[in-house]
Amino acid sequence: MAVHMNKVMSWFVISNVVNNNLLSKAFSAKVLHGTRNMSYTVRKLEFKEFGDPYKVLNLVESKCEEPQNNQVVVKFLLAPVNPADINTVQGVYPIKPELPGVPGAEAVGEIVAVGSQTKTLQVGDRVICNTQPASTWRTHAVVDESDLLQVPKDIGLVEAAGATSNPATAYRMLKDFVTLAPGEVVLQNGGNSAVGQNVIQLAAAWGLVSVNVVRDRPDLPALKSYLTQLGAHHVLTEGEFEKQRDFFEKNSLKKPQLALNCVGGKSALSILRALRNNGVMVTYGGMSREPVTAPTSVFIFKDISLRGFWMTRWHKSHRNTEVQKEMYKDLFDLMRQGKLKAPSHKIVPLDQYKDAISNTMNVKGYAGFKYFLDFTS
Repeated sequence: MAVHMNKVMSWFVISNVVNNNLLSKAFSAKVLHGTRNMSYTVRKLEFKEFGDPYKVLNLVESKCEEPQNNQVVVKFLLAPVNPADINTVQGVYPIKPELPGVPGAEAVGEIVAVGSQTKTLQVGDRVICNTQPASTWRTHAVVDESDLLQVPKDIGLVEAAGATSNPATAYRMLKDFVTLAPGEVVLQNGGNSAVGQNVIQLAAAWGLVSVNVVRDRPDLPALKSYLTQLGAHHVLTEGEFEKQRDFFEKNSLKKPQLALNCVGGKSALSILRALRNNGVMVTYGGMSREPVTAPTSVFIFKDISLRGFWMTRWHKSHRNTEVQKEMYKDLFDLMRQGKLKAPSHKIVPLDQYKDAISNTMNVKGYAGFKYFLDFTS
């Protein structure tokens, strides 16, 4: 079984590269460079009420409006399907769009038409969204140019489409809470999650040691091998980590000052207890749906800090700032160098959106693809 999983993981990597290259070439061959008076038919996923995505989402068509003044028309190419998108449709996400609404927090697109007063973007530029909610599950949209960020065209479409969420979250959590020097340890649970894989790769690129805790599962050796190939130094199951209270000493590692939690419950408590004095645990998710609890002793005797992080809030307060520009420059440079790769993924046409939703809602799955909606087919 482990051998089979290794073959599958290897195929993931190969297929990701092939899909990315083919998609980019296919779009480049058929994209039309628009003018101000060109009309586009918009295909979009729309919901008129909050609820079960299977029931409330419908694929509809409309006409695209002409861009005015500093507006542009974006032809979306790829959009990831994230858990937050599902929560938005369900009506349980903190940000609720006006109804009828279009889901989608991020995507990569290309400018196909511009208004008369645009200054920074032109037809043919590749862009990602810089506002929330972005409503990206559609083929075209009229957007203010200030709500977009230009992306270098040598960045893969899959990497660009998902840049504003998972890579950016990993980047900010490693940068903003603790000053880490090369050789220091970062501890995280959910090491195989999309954010977790980005943490592993960024840590490796910056000379940090990542210790990654995952749930026990079938084909565990294959998963450990996969994460190690990404740059993970240590991968342990929750049970293995709990039993090895002297793990850091045995491996000649300094105890971590930073722990990243996306699980909650017992898993969060386990990594919290491993922190050294004055350590910080940052919570950015709660996949177990269990609360984060902490014993009084970690506050009194170790002065541990518990923090939270939400990428949407960070983007809102740092929109179009030099700090934001520097972050994306760093991320794109690492993507260009092959040091920051997208997670294993599958690209499906917009018509097959229910497959993507089903995969994203399958919280019981241990491993799988991240789905992307393809608007070019």
